[in-house]
Amino acid sequence: MTTSSTAPETLIEADPDVPTVRIVREFDAPRDLVFRAHVEPELVRQWLGPDTVGMDIGVWDIRTGGEYRYTATREGVEIAHFYGAVHRVDQNERIVQTFGFEEMPEAVSLDTMVFVELPDGRTRLESLSVVYDFESRAGMLASGMEVGINEGYAALDRLLASLTGAGR
Repeated sequence: MTTSSTAPETLIEADPDVPTVRIVREFDAPRDLVFRAHVEPELVRQWLGPDTVGMDIGVWDIRTGGEYRYTATREGVEIAHFYGAVHRVDQNERIVQTFGFEEMPEAVSLDTMVFVELPDGRTRLESLSVVYDFESRAGMLASGMEVGINEGYAALDRLLASLTGAGR
């Protein structure tokens, strides 16, 4: 397995035998709050993606059978478009969805996010993305996703701290 840990707390792995990307990150917040931050659009907008990118949400319906569509913007200019179908939501436990990037249509992935309750009110988020082939995964990895993941999770840490009243 190719393993990358670009931030002290974020693990990103690419399996050499299967076109997957696995991301694991722990948060100092209860599982229900980390889950809410993934399904409530007003919360998602505050943390998802790189610091220099804004988010215009067209649809955010994170429930079994739902869908989402959003546009990434920089200084008011549209730079990327994302969409997906939500296949399964188990409250506070799991989200299964597709993830599409209009600018790279061959790299649609099936993503499963599992929210693991840890002791002391902490949560581990385990995400597995499966893509069609290794070329699609290479494009995904080369897209700068690590920056978006790490900056987004840092913003999520700050958001969770503000929601729990626990400053760092």
